[in-house]
Amino acid sequence: MVNLGFSIGDLQFKNPVLTASGTFGYGQEFDDFLDVSRLGGIVVKGTTLEPREGNLYPRMAETPSGMLNAVGLQNKGVDYFENSIYTRIKSYNTNIIVNINGSYIDDYVNLASRINKLDKIPAIELNISCPNVKKGGMAFGTNPRSAREVIKAVRAASTKKLIVKLSPNVTNIVDFARIAEEEGADSISLINTLLGMSVNVQKMKPALSTITGGLSGPAIKPIALRMVWQVANAVKIPVIGMGGIMTASDALEFILAGASAVQIGTASFIDPQASIKILEGIEKFLNQKGFSDIREIVGFINHKS
Repeated sequence: MVNLGFSIGDLQFKNPVLTASGTFGYGQEFDDFLDVSRLGGIVVKGTTLEPREGNLYPRMAETPSGMLNAVGLQNKGVDYFENSIYTRIKSYNTNIIVNINGSYIDDYVNLASRINKLDKIPAIELNISCPNVKKGGMAFGTNPRSAREVIKAVRAASTKKLIVKLSPNVTNIVDFARIAEEEGADSISLINTLLGMSVNVQKMKPALSTITGGLSGPAIKPIALRMVWQVANAVKIPVIGMGGIMTASDALEFILAGASAVQIGTASFIDPQASIKILEGIEKFLNQKGFSDIREIVGFINHKS
């Protein structure tokens, strides 16, 4: 048997395949397609303090080898999550991680404090790609000072494992990874979507109501892989890689580049069983290559010719 487990501090994961926030709902939506408890973890739909309607339609657009989305963090707020969702998903035999979002630092702090009281949630994923309203709408994750402030504040408000999700829309991703590590992050996940746009030529107008949106899917994998490699070589905390992972081979590229785990996003829209198939493919590869522990190949390209 191959050991597929990894850990973030003292938090153990049975395997390195997680689902990405916003692409897997709350897990229940996939119960008819797979056993959610087989996964290493699920990162549930982005959660905010108050309910959000999201952006106007159209808010999704297909692109070559990918998709744009501008959903706008539509969710029913933390009260709904705690009272209606948490009670139904807390029995999953896997790590449930809540992705938290806000427009002000106080939003993040209050949300982290609320989630901190839920004993079946061992970790939060801090999405710093949200617009900082006090800074004129610039994302927390694209301004070093804002990033440091929000990470530090959330770290102080929560005893859960803290995973900081980085925006790729920056000049030097390593700077932000180091800030996260310095301010007490237990892990880093990357990349969030890349900023992009599409135009409907026949209607002669933008394809999205918001004009720009987040690009995901296979088109972004080379960029995501490069950033994960850079960050994994710059910090000592575990790195969780994502961005265009469609197959087990894609996932293995990230692990070989230094990721301890991966998140599966857009692939789940195409094939709801994608995460399980990727998990099985990783295990098959390790068996074929004669490895007994997945940690033997984490960052393999960095120390092997």
